[in-house]
Amino acid sequence: MAFNVRNNNPKALTEVITAEGLPFGVETVHDIRIKLDDNGNYIHARAWIPIGAFNDKSKSFATLIEYIPYRTDVTIIRDSIRHPFYAANGFVSIRVDMRGSCNSSDVLIDEYLKIEQDDALKVFDWIVDQDWSNGNIAMFGKSWAGFNGLQLAARQHPALKTIITLMSTDDRYSDDVHYRGGCLLASDMLWWGSTMLVYQPRPQDPKIVGDSWKKNWLERLNVPPMLTNWIKHQTRDDYWKHGSINEDWSKLDIPILAIGGFRDGYTNPVFRMADNLPNENSSCIVGPWVHEFPEMAEPSPKIDYQQLSTKWFAKWLYPERENNLNLPRLSVFVQDPSSIQDSYISREGRWISTNKPIEKKYLELKLNGNNLKLESKDTDTIDDYDVKFSGTLSHGMFRGTYCPFGFKGDFPGDQKNEDSKCLCFDSNIFENDIDLYGLPFIDLTISSDKKLANISVRLVDLYPNDGEHVLISWGQLNLTHRESHEFPSYLKPNEKYKIRVDLDAIGIKLEKGHKLRIALSTCDWPQAWPTPEIPILTLHSGNLLLPIVNDNNKISPPIFGKPTIMKQDIELRKIKPYDRIKNIEYDYGKDIWTLTDIQNGGCTEINNNDKISGFYFGDINKNTWKIEPLNPLSAINTCEWTYEMGRESDNWKIKLDTVSTLKADAENFYLTNTRKAYENGELVVDQVFEDTIPRNFM
Repeated sequence: MAFNVRNNNPKALTEVITAEGLPFGVETVHDIRIKLDDNGNYIHARAWIPIGAFNDKSKSFATLIEYIPYRTDVTIIRDSIRHPFYAANGFVSIRVDMRGSCNSSDVLIDEYLKIEQDDALKVFDWIVDQDWSNGNIAMFGKSWAGFNGLQLAARQHPALKTIITLMSTDDRYSDDVHYRGGCLLASDMLWWGSTMLVYQPRPQDPKIVGDSWKKNWLERLNVPPMLTNWIKHQTRDDYWKHGSINEDWSKLDIPILAIGGFRDGYTNPVFRMADNLPNENSSCIVGPWVHEFPEMAEPSPKIDYQQLSTKWFAKWLYPERENNLNLPRLSVFVQDPSSIQDSYISREGRWISTNKPIEKKYLELKLNGNNLKLESKDTDTIDDYDVKFSGTLSHGMFRGTYCPFGFKGDFPGDQKNEDSKCLCFDSNIFENDIDLYGLPFIDLTISSDKKLANISVRLVDLYPNDGEHVLISWGQLNLTHRESHEFPSYLKPNEKYKIRVDLDAIGIKLEKGHKLRIALSTCDWPQAWPTPEIPILTLHSGNLLLPIVNDNNKISPPIFGKPTIMKQDIELRKIKPYDRIKNIEYDYGKDIWTLTDIQNGGCTEINNNDKISGFYFGDINKNTWKIEPLNPLSAINTCEWTYEMGRESDNWKIKLDTVSTLKADAENFYLTNTRKAYENGELVVDQVFEDTIPRNFM
């Protein structure tokens, strides 16, 4: 997980500023406790406020909340470049630790539970009751905070006037790190579960809570892995419907600003939000970015997110003030082609905006099974043919990271190797530039020789002169989920089915001289956990629909300004450096492919941070995916973590070691999690969690 601040893009450095010249000076309130109603529990928070705001009864201020479980003593690194800017512009900006995280009391059991929302509503009530509050609240944040911002908007607390949700989802089943297209997302399911296995039990700080930290730590260590629940719920049942705001769009009646990035794992929901958010003042922005706030995200261009969000908050939290901010319903950065290497740093392109994203326009191409071409829908071709294809489980290893932060090795590599393992359909050379933007999909008529089958679809841009094969979109579908993610049904061998595979959102210029390729396979490791047997599919027809810009609906895009961040008032000492090793190996003798991804987060000590100065944290995470190319039951994923935290000056040193493993036979998944916790080198707990979970249409 990336909580450090990286500002080293040679093409797009973000300017570092201070509060000088801004409307307010800033002070930090380090230790806020907000009482809850149950068993003496409380929420812990840190606030950045205009100087004197909590004591000056002649003024009242609106409040911003970022609400996550990732520890204020860790996220202070990134919090300190953003929250002070809001305070300097007249907001009380609060970073709230969720129940069971950092110095809040109790335990964290799972993601997005109702109690998480209920606690936030109690925090809202507490804020409204304060003398300094003007009664208006906003939430903001990316990923977890983007999720729960949407979920809390649906709870309709009267004080919550707006949210900004970044890199989040409307559907917890279809667009998160657990399942994708009804397939178990092997690239991320275990990795994220193992992440929470080590994050969830991190203890309170004795400098803040006193001697009670140890008792609470043991309670946190006693919480079983979240991951077990996620794998038990393999269909879109009530577990996933809870917290999926697309269950009832009408509840999101406040203005919402939704932001995503084309290199992020949560791009598709932004386009759906543009279509479905009910408040006419809601707005959506999609840039070229990874999973990061857009004043810091790569590739550039970055935007002036802190200034933009300040204007947005002011419009809805200080309605008595004049505010001329007026954003289009949808603004998308359509990227020019780029080499894979250069795409990590910067993308050329242009912003395109519309107020009518619901009015779609498509370029339709047919899959011609007779000559394996992608052709215009007007071409006179036979729409019913029989082209058989299958797959190899070494396909998918060059896909890149599902939800990247922009480190080298995150983006998909050249797809030539992947294409060689697929049934491919190529277009003719395009004679004109075409701007593609939106959600593509492909309609196929398919039959299978097995009752269980997956299909993977990749959309590849073939650069001229034998250039790179650049992945621009992909999708996958568990074919038993062809009609419903909630109520799957087995395939009848050799029966024809009409299916639709949704592909990832695109915003790219298809350049004159390029070709497009559709690549089909029944295997995509480690994106999809493989079915027990590799099926043979027969393709009978196919139509690819590519969203293109509707020139009739284009309006002037926003003019984004220069990005800035606040100068940190903390001091960081790097104890160990960051490192990343990612490789793919093939054992020729054993016929085994292995993908290994080692992320060494280093170790950082944080100083000039009130009484918890000297706190350090660091981690190293090794992930491996192994498989035999023709043996689905050989698939195994292992994720290992070592996490360290503490304060040397207090002789308080915590270490957590975890190992998570997932494998399967034809009937069951076998999940093993081990966790060891140490205090000052002494073993505190040694846990083993073993679960056998039946496969459910997987």
